[in-house]
Amino acid sequence: MKILGISAFYHDSAAALVDHGEIIAAAQEERFTRKKHDPGFPSNAVAFCLEYGGLSINELDAIVFYDKPLLKFERLLETYYAFAPKGIRSFLTAMPVWIKEKMFLKRLINEELVKLGYDKNRKVKLLFPEHHLSHAASAYYPSQFEKSAILTVDGVGEWATASICMGNGKDISILKELRFPHSLGLLYSAFTYFLGFRVNSGEYKLMGLAPYGNPSSPDIQKYEQIILNELIELKEDGSVWLNQEYFDYATGLKMVNEHKWEALFGFIARKPDDALESMHCNLGLAIQNITEEAVIRMAREAKRLTGAEYLCMAGGVALNCVSNGKLQKANLFKDIFIQPAAGDAGGALGAALAANHIYFGNDRKVTWKADAMRGSYLGPTFSELEVILTAKKYKAVYTQYNDFKELSREAARLLAVGNVVGWIQGRMEFGPRALGGRSILGDPRNAEMQKKLNLKIKYRESFRPFAPSVLAEECSSYFEYAGNSPYMLLVHPVAKQRRKPVPANYDAMDLREKLYFQRSDLPSVTHIDYSARIQTVHKETNPRYYELISSFKELTGYAVIVNTSFNVRGEPIVCTPNDAYRCFMRTEMDYLVIGDFIFDKKQQPEWLEKDNWKEEFVLD
Repeated sequence: MKILGISAFYHDSAAALVDHGEIIAAAQEERFTRKKHDPGFPSNAVAFCLEYGGLSINELDAIVFYDKPLLKFERLLETYYAFAPKGIRSFLTAMPVWIKEKMFLKRLINEELVKLGYDKNRKVKLLFPEHHLSHAASAYYPSQFEKSAILTVDGVGEWATASICMGNGKDISILKELRFPHSLGLLYSAFTYFLGFRVNSGEYKLMGLAPYGNPSSPDIQKYEQIILNELIELKEDGSVWLNQEYFDYATGLKMVNEHKWEALFGFIARKPDDALESMHCNLGLAIQNITEEAVIRMAREAKRLTGAEYLCMAGGVALNCVSNGKLQKANLFKDIFIQPAAGDAGGALGAALAANHIYFGNDRKVTWKADAMRGSYLGPTFSELEVILTAKKYKAVYTQYNDFKELSREAARLLAVGNVVGWIQGRMEFGPRALGGRSILGDPRNAEMQKKLNLKIKYRESFRPFAPSVLAEECSSYFEYAGNSPYMLLVHPVAKQRRKPVPANYDAMDLREKLYFQRSDLPSVTHIDYSARIQTVHKETNPRYYELISSFKELTGYAVIVNTSFNVRGEPIVCTPNDAYRCFMRTEMDYLVIGDFIFDKKQQPEWLEKDNWKEEFVLD
């Protein structure tokens, strides 16, 4: 049974193809259009999935959209009615869009599918599961668990903002929901907004900023008490009640009432280009602490309701790696599986899987040792010819290798002497993380690597941490973690024997001084609190990346390298060799490896294109 899943029209549009329960292909539309978080209909992603599956659109058994638009419209109308007359400006802005487009979403989807060759007379089933069911299905069905609790937490779907489900065989039962306007995801996004980052994009920046807060500062406890006393009520089951006097997202055009928040916390809302100061860091730490506590309480409630030994997670909040690491350490479950495309993009995959197992009733067979996500390498790949044609287009100079082991040894050598290397191999990753398919790499031992990558390659805030990619079997040699983390979704501490003690005046240092203090023998991947966002690399899912890190270990004694996504600030992760070469030439990257080809920046012709990525891409 061949099923296409689609998510679209809000943010992070995507498509996924499932054939007899097997995940064949999945990709976000942004990677093709080069518009970050592209909300448009995923025509390119659909075309890719069908081509990779060797199908025409008319050979599908079903096409599945990831939520119920009419139920979402009901929530919108009821919310405006409940808050009336407040929110009239937002109402007048939203209604024309809904009436013109989203009320008739089925027709709009059909029109877009016709452009891709869909024959309306064939009447392929068009299905609409609920948003949080799509999230739950995206996590449970690819997991290695026959039976598990499922926790989904995000901003909002139709009405639900979080759910606890039970997965058993091919069935998913929804046991408990938190409903709009009360939402842990929207609470975190509100603080993202107040601290000067972009909503639905900058939440991971807030997570990275939080450790710069001073845990011993009285401001942390003060901010936490303000949040818990004035903004929210955090209940024993992890649900939150949000005081709508302080929030504008339900009916307004902003996340929060800035004047009321400024009066509460004693400083003005930060603008994106404002300097980061101690109060911003401390407030970031306070909301991160509360978020972690809420997630652990929700997981504890899931355990109570289901009695399950295992947990699956999805929804945007499941991308909070720090919270995930704390949840894992709580030992509530034997093991946890987190969908690598946990946000709305992953809803496309979940919708297709839900249709396969719930609507069509097909059995689920867990036959894999790990999960069914194939390492999340589910996107497009490229041919040798594409690399050569890209080189011809730009008159690029390259060296081609016939032996990949020889190439990996050369790439390892380049990393070991301080170069930044772009690395493009095999199929593109599905989800927000680069996992060695579309990555920029560096030497974690190099104290200057974090600064160089942030300021000269990524052109982003200097406080942002980088992740280590480590050979799976050697993880415990570098970090206080001996399990698997293939999707870079868990944060754990750097091993104690690798740490360097902080100076006596450490807490009094400003953010920049703390940032550049060397905290371990892996300074470029050790965050300010001695933590690291770990990716374990497995030979079974990415043999070429595994080979590179093995070569680096042979050369340096270290089985770990720096990994960050191949893009500049505001740009989607690169997809094609053409995308990669353009990004390579527009940054201060030293070398580019695409398949069996190495490009040396010093040998390339002068870059004459008069484009400017800062104008081309909206900064996030």
